[in-house]
Amino acid sequence: MPLQDTPPQSLDADHRANRLLAALKPEDFAGLEPHLEPVELTRGQVLYDTGEAVSHAYFPHDTVVSLVNVLEDGGSVEVAVFGREGVLGLLSALVTHEAFGRYVVQMPGTASRIPVERLNEVRHACPALQRLIMHYGEVLLAQTFQRVTCNAVHNVEARCCRWILRIHDRVGRDTLPLTHEFLAEMLGVQRSTVSVVTRSLQTAGLIRQSRGGITVTDREGLEGAACECYSRIRRLYERLLPGTYT
Repeated sequence: MPLQDTPPQSLDADHRANRLLAALKPEDFAGLEPHLEPVELTRGQVLYDTGEAVSHAYFPHDTVVSLVNVLEDGGSVEVAVFGREGVLGLLSALVTHEAFGRYVVQMPGTASRIPVERLNEVRHACPALQRLIMHYGEVLLAQTFQRVTCNAVHNVEARCCRWILRIHDRVGRDTLPLTHEFLAEMLGVQRSTVSVVTRSLQTAGLIRQSRGGITVTDREGLEGAACECYSRIRRLYERLLPGTYT
């Protein structure tokens, strides 16, 4: 079910830790600020499930949320990922007001949320926010387009490197709480396949594995082993939303 509880009054977060919000000029951000509230998200928490009404948009700070498509056999495939460079729930709310798929928290942390009605009111009154959201929508669509291509033509090792890099970008630390089970689900492959791939990456000195986590030890080498999709998506952010991704 969607998150409905009121966050603890003691929770204090910088809304502009989200880089999309930080890209707004102070006078434009001022229209949003009174409607934003900080929330703490826990790993595995489902913000919205497929078809549920979207009541709030979330601007992540240091949390990472995946949008996954759940199949009839219980399997799932990641469609999009949201971190401090973006906003989740907004595009679904613009038309159907229903979630496209399941929004599940992959990395715990904080976010700023806002009722979609308030966000739309401010958006219509603020051309700068309107442009920012339009650019983000284009980036998200292009990112999804690139991911479909990636899943069709690139090998698992290159895709795994891309996935680790994009999580590394979003959380801003080297040690990531990634398990083989989790990576297998996100990549749509068997756990045994992920075990072989991560062992190869560790042997190459690109990562170090530990129980329940992966540490990036050679960022440059990991970028070299990733498929072209990673750099393409970064360039897209740099062109349309400069300063929001890195």
